Amino acid sequence: MLAGCGLLPQPPGPSASGNAADPGTVDQALKSYYTQDVAWEDCEQQFQCAKVEVPLDYAEPDGKRIEIAAIRSSAGNGSKGSILLNPGGPGGSGYDTVKDSLAYMTTEELRRNYDIVGFDPRGVKRSAPVKCMSDKEKDEARQVQYDLDTDAGLAEAARDSKELAQECAEKTGEVLGHVDTVSAAKDMDILRAAVGDAKLNYLGFSYGTFLGATYADLFPERVGRLVLDGALDPSLSNAEVTLGQAKAFEAAIHSYAESCLQSSDCPMDGTADDAVGQIRDLIAAVEDNPMTAADGRLVTVGMFVSGFIVPLYNDQNWPALTAALKGAFGGDPTEMLRLSDLGAERQPDGSYTGNSTEAFTAINCLDYPMESGLDAMREEAKALEDASPTLGRYLAYGGTTCENWSYDAVRTPAPVKAEGADPILVVGTTGDPATPYEWAESMAASFESASLLTFEAEGHTAYSRGNKCVQDAVDAYFIDGTMPKDGAVC
Repeated sequence: MLAGCGLLPQPPGPSASGNAADPGTVDQALKSYYTQDVAWEDCEQQFQCAKVEVPLDYAEPDGKRIEIAAIRSSAGNGSKGSILLNPGGPGGSGYDTVKDSLAYMTTEELRRNYDIVGFDPRGVKRSAPVKCMSDKEKDEARQVQYDLDTDAGLAEAARDSKELAQECAEKTGEVLGHVDTVSAAKDMDILRAAVGDAKLNYLGFSYGTFLGATYADLFPERVGRLVLDGALDPSLSNAEVTLGQAKAFEAAIHSYAESCLQSSDCPMDGTADDAVGQIRDLIAAVEDNPMTAADGRLVTVGMFVSGFIVPLYNDQNWPALTAALKGAFGGDPTEMLRLSDLGAERQPDGSYTGNSTEAFTAINCLDYPMESGLDAMREEAKALEDASPTLGRYLAYGGTTCENWSYDAVRTPAPVKAEGADPILVVGTTGDPATPYEWAESMAASFESASLLTFEAEGHTAYSRGNKCVQDAVDAYFIDGTMPKDGAVC
């Protein structure tokens, strides 16, 4: 989240064509995609960029085409090949991650040995993006507050979700029905060929682990060195994912509270349980009476909670949460709004730099069958509130989002085995609030061949967090092929 950008070697020449790898055994109808001439041109001061054509619908490869935007850093003449990188989401921009945060997300050692390739998956930002709302409409939608405890409030949310679905369908077109993860994984195999690699080397974080695991299941014979950091277990239903996150975020809040109380700046007092109770009371107060920030914007409970969650992803950002809470306890939600804007990709001038929220919704609606029956959603809401008395109520009723979506889910959650693939490295963080550690355990166990590397820490994912033990283990796997022993702990 808080990232710098290191200077990398300038790619040689003003333009270079990609030497597509031998496509191997592929459907003849897809061969032109695998053998396309990809022009990599200098861009963004120190990188190379290209657009790679893929079929809109893999069931109709001779039909419409879309372009996947890619960017790469160069390791120079000593490059061992390429590593494709996905930062998560769904809806995260791998292009922006490489452009803006490469030095934060990868080590210098890795960049010396591999070209790092970021890309925007289909539906994201530069790659046939999902389009739904104007910037003004996004601001308005973030400020809406529903009383979901009542049937009337739930009905209002459902009506707005239906209008949003219609707007997304009208503005995006048929791409909206083809932004699922399986299609994105097939795009990655064309990208692999476009950079000239016979096998895919891949670094995926969070949702990127789900994308990487899907690739491994589809193309096990083309798996090179895959690192899946912060596992999102593909076997879980949407309800199971949400419940797991509710439990993990509640644990993270308690860990944060314990840490905060050791500081003289902490706005809470008493025991950790007391401090968490004070946070809950503050959130409830904002729900009853939304606050006004310094710029005059109204901060509703949804915006407040979204800002509260952002720094929980990395314990290095806990001081920012303390500062935001201190302001809010004093009646000023400005810092909490800033965190909420950061998570929503909103700039101070009111513009939004990406479409991650829209892409997140569109991809999830295709990837997960959603439960939208009233009784089932009420039951799920109770389970979420039991699991997380602090945040559970604000994670409930996700089924309303996809109930009126223009396209049905195309995938059924199931374990991935990747039978015949080379060994895969799964990395899990014990205090991860967004992808609980047990998901890394279950993902590693589901693969035919994998090792699990455990990072004992708070926060989401591991490799980019600066822990030398984790980084050395991942780099040794990528560079030398040395897999850490299954069960290794950092």
